Amino acid sequence: MPFHTGSASQFRPDIALALEEYDLLADEAGYIAHRLLPVFESPEQSAWFGRVPIEALLRNPEVKRAAGGTYNRDDFELTDDYFVTHDYGHEGVKDRREAKIYAKWFDYEAIIASRQRGIVMRAAEIRAAAAMFNATTFTAHAVTNEWDDLANATPIDDVEAAVRRVWAATGLWPNALAVNRMVFRNLRNCEQILERIQSGGAGTATKADDVTAEMLARVFDLSEVIVGGSPKNTANEAKDVSIASIWSDEYAMVARVARSADLREPCLGRTIHWGEDGSQIGGVFEDYPEDRVRGDIIRCRHDVVEKLLYTAAADLLSNITT
Repeated sequence: MPFHTGSASQFRPDIALALEEYDLLADEAGYIAHRLLPVFESPEQSAWFGRVPIEALLRNPEVKRAAGGTYNRDDFELTDDYFVTHDYGHEGVKDRREAKIYAKWFDYEAIIASRQRGIVMRAAEIRAAAAMFNATTFTAHAVTNEWDDLANATPIDDVEAAVRRVWAATGLWPNALAVNRMVFRNLRNCEQILERIQSGGAGTATKADDVTAEMLARVFDLSEVIVGGSPKNTANEAKDVSIASIWSDEYAMVARVARSADLREPCLGRTIHWGEDGSQIGGVFEDYPEDRVRGDIIRCRHDVVEKLLYTAAADLLSNITT
């Protein structure tokens, strides 16, 4: 990995190794952005690229060749699209005096680095949630009975209706449902869900705490139910903390999520990552001395953009929680 020419900053892969693997960190923190918008490693920081129009995927041209004739050929035009990644990062100060004071108690440097990575990745999660749980970008379809109306909610019917709307619009079958942790906990208590499970559709459990995301996926006939559990502080820095979920409990999304690294795969979207400047998707660490504060600055950064590709490949449900 190269160093920054002409700069005092240097890469610190040893810090990354000292911390937990990013995938484990993401699971524990409830980050789901990269599951819903899988990572595509781009060789370019910005570029025009061609997308196959949804309507071109299901064409039904004549394929029979007449004697002495030619074969019919595809003649659709790619849809031009564009992306540009952005450099996101955050820095923390490792005070050299404090580092020595606390050296016997914990790894001071690793804690600072972990905080910076948490800030950077939480920001990425917030950007993804804002793009997807967005009633301006997507047409929101309000459910009749909120999913916390446990006796009357019909989430199976609501999700099935969303699945069919995506299929009718694109010819693609959705494979995922995205909800936040609160909505997931409500779903586990919905009578319609428990009755379907008890009847043998997805197992024999009847208690809410026995119901897993995998069981819900089978109830909904989807590949997975993706549960976002990450919190954010919505208060200003000088105010008392106000905790809210990054993924709103007002929405749920049924979507076709990519399963390959092929940018041509029809799907809701991608996290496009550019690594030629040393970036890593889970955050690359660097440090440089800051003698003014008698310390060292530890930086975590990555170069990404959350890009929606086919908004028709997702259906946004609203009115999910009272």
